[in-house]
Amino acid sequence: MNAAPRKRFGQNFLHDPNIIRKIIASMAPVPTDHFVEIGPGRGAITWPLSEAAGTLDVIEIDRDLAANLQTQPWAAKLHIHCDDALHFPFDKLSTQPGSLRLAGNLPYNISTPLLFHVLDYYHLFRDMHVMLQKEVVQRMTAAPGNKNYGRLTVALAARCKVESLFVIRPGAFLPAPKVDSAFACLTPLDKPLLDAGAAPQFDNILRHAFGQRRKQLRNALQELLSAEQIRAAGIDPAARAETLAVEQYIALCRIARA
Repeated sequence: MNAAPRKRFGQNFLHDPNIIRKIIASMAPVPTDHFVEIGPGRGAITWPLSEAAGTLDVIEIDRDLAANLQTQPWAAKLHIHCDDALHFPFDKLSTQPGSLRLAGNLPYNISTPLLFHVLDYYHLFRDMHVMLQKEVVQRMTAAPGNKNYGRLTVALAARCKVESLFVIRPGAFLPAPKVDSAFACLTPLDKPLLDAGAAPQFDNILRHAFGQRRKQLRNALQELLSAEQIRAAGIDPAARAETLAVEQYIALCRIARA
C-alpha cells in the first residue's frame, strides 16, 4: 500500500518512468558501488539502484515509508535506516575516502541545510547525485556577481565540481510541486581548495560575508578580519560578498588563520 505524502516532511514522490530511467543512466551504478540514498520515499529510484549496485543504504525519516520499503520483494539488499538525514553520521557507513556514492531526492524544505550537512562528509563520497528545486541548483552553479551566487555556491565550489544535469518538470512527481526541479551531480575535487582543518573558519567567514551581503566586506567581516587583513589578501575592503570568487575566500581564510 502506498503511503500518502506528508507535507511536514516535504514529500513529493517521483513517478515518471522516463525520468527514473534518465536518473539511473546518469548515475550508472555498478555492482562494486556502495550507494547511500536519502529520502527513498516509495522506492522509485531505490528499486533500480538495488538491482544494479552492490550495497545500498537508505535513509528515510518517515517510519511508514521505511516499513513499506521492507515489504518490497527487492528489499533483501537494502540496509534501511529510519533516521533524519540532517543528523545522520555518514562515517558510520564507511570511513574510506571516496568509498560511497550518494543519491537523493532532497526535501525542498531542508535541502540547503542538508547539503551543508553532507559537505561535512564530502570526502567519503566519490560523487553525489541530488534532485533539488531548480532554484537551488541555480544557486549551486552560479558565477560571482550573479544574483543567485551565495554562501552555498562558495562552500560547494571549495570542495566539489558542481554540474546541473537536467530539469525535471512538476508532473514527474506526486503531488506535483509548484516549481521545476533539477538533477545535479557534485564530484569532490581531487585536490580540494580547502584544507580540512580550515573548514570551520572558512565556513564562518562565508556566514558573516553572506549574512550581510549588501554590506562592504570591511563591515560584514569586522568581527573576523580588519580592513588591512582583507587588503593583504588582495581584496578591496569595500567589495561585497557576491563579487568574490571562491579562491578569494580561500585567501581570506588563510589570512585569518595566519
